[in-house]
Amino acid sequence: MLRDAFINGAVAIANKKREVDELNVYPVPDGDTGTNMSMTMNNAFRELQVMDDFITVSQVADATASALLRGARGNSGVILSLLFKGFAKAFAGKKEADCYDFCKALETGVESAYKAVMNPTEGTILTVARIASDKAKSVLGDNAGGSCDIISLWTEVCRQAEITLEETPELLPVLKKAGVVDAGGMGIVIIWNSMLDIFMGKSVISSVTKTDVSVDSSVSGTVVGDADGEIVFGYCTEYIVNKKPDAKDTALLRAFLETIGDSVVCVDDDEIIKIHVHTDHPGNAIEEGLKFGALVNMKIDNMRYQHENKIKEAAVVKRQSFTPVSPEKKYGFVAVASGNGIEEMFRNLGADCIVRGGQTMNPSTDDILQAVYATPAEIVFILPNNKNIILAAEQTVKLADRKVCVLQTRTIPQGMSAMLAFNPDADFDSNRLSMTKALEKVSTGLVTFAARDSDFGGHEIKQGEILALDNGKLSFTEKDVSKAAYKLTKKLMKSDSGFITIIYGADVTDEKAEELQSYIQNKAGDNIEVMLINGGQPVYYYIISVE
Repeated sequence: MLRDAFINGAVAIANKKREVDELNVYPVPDGDTGTNMSMTMNNAFRELQVMDDFITVSQVADATASALLRGARGNSGVILSLLFKGFAKAFAGKKEADCYDFCKALETGVESAYKAVMNPTEGTILTVARIASDKAKSVLGDNAGGSCDIISLWTEVCRQAEITLEETPELLPVLKKAGVVDAGGMGIVIIWNSMLDIFMGKSVISSVTKTDVSVDSSVSGTVVGDADGEIVFGYCTEYIVNKKPDAKDTALLRAFLETIGDSVVCVDDDEIIKIHVHTDHPGNAIEEGLKFGALVNMKIDNMRYQHENKIKEAAVVKRQSFTPVSPEKKYGFVAVASGNGIEEMFRNLGADCIVRGGQTMNPSTDDILQAVYATPAEIVFILPNNKNIILAAEQTVKLADRKVCVLQTRTIPQGMSAMLAFNPDADFDSNRLSMTKALEKVSTGLVTFAARDSDFGGHEIKQGEILALDNGKLSFTEKDVSKAAYKLTKKLMKSDSGFITIIYGADVTDEKAEELQSYIQNKAGDNIEVMLINGGQPVYYYIISVE
């Protein structure tokens, strides 16, 4: 039931991801909440879908938590994975779970999620989960000494989550101004309500509007090929009988074994009997064998357990398709970037591995972890280069087999400056400090477009308008890309500025970029160096760095 509940949640969020995406109030095109939560849940779906019925709540929760953490994308995906980690901790070692266990799961998950976020913001998924958790404890307390069934408990959890979701605009002014509820909160409400459907006896949702949730065909084929048909009897039982002098006819032992199982092999000579049988009662098979003599070389294997492990191995074959490289040097770098020019730039600066991703493509924790494993260094610095990727990157610290340090780079220019400040001869603490100081000195401007109509920060924005962002905050809107880039650069410049770097994207021609460089250089004067780089990045027409 728990397995099906989690699967139902994954399918439901996949079906409704667009609804959740549309709640994002920030008009900049990004890795939207619904998409990130759906992709995160999809990672667990693939493993849960191939689990059979011979499982415990502990196994389901462990598999789900592990898959979600590795597949977590964006801040919403990481928070979602941490909420589900609460189930793994609360259900550890349990075959079944009761209301108390569910309350503990919510409480533990909420604590983990709040701890992971540096500055938790109320009016978000965190608030929805926390107040719903408090409601669960209240319901459990009201039933102290009496009975508490999971349907009643989870109904109240979902009802409270919905109430809190509707209140998020009162807690977060930006939501109220936009007239929407929190997207992450909506996502968790969808998932929890879908879990309730299973607890109430409904079937798993069969229709999926998109192909996000699916079992990889190659994985399915592997599982079918390895299963050797249906497992009728669970235990493969083998032993050798050292015959006693007055042992009965071996045919009698064979006949008995065939009444309690199949795949019976019974071979004997003057001294021994070799037995093999698949049965649900290995004890009976052994007891009958003792009637014929002393037993040696006894072996009992749980074939259903082996089958389950084969399925798990097949389901994660893609994740385990790489072998971590051995460290050959002290320091290494993993950078998240998108665009051929930007990727090449980070390689030239010394990045060992590039994880392709950014604003509209938030890589998962597992994507980043694979890059860490592919970096031949004892200490690996990760440059997320996007605020929505930092949390996913930080999860690799406890998963990796080597020391990992996530630098808080929120933009590509910050990542570049951090790498330029690196000193291979310095110790770890000195490097971390110097790189952090370097990235903090960088001012970054971004020129992009509005992905949706919005009323944000006092600006009435129409879809397609040019947006200028000053260090992550919307500064102004424009009709012309080049004009927006110049105005933004001028705004970023200070009296002591000495370097301007202009990185132009895939949607800007070389001619237009060179014209902008020339214009800014003329206006800035000879004391400031203006460098132009063909980044080839999507989404952003220009990424501008001023130091």
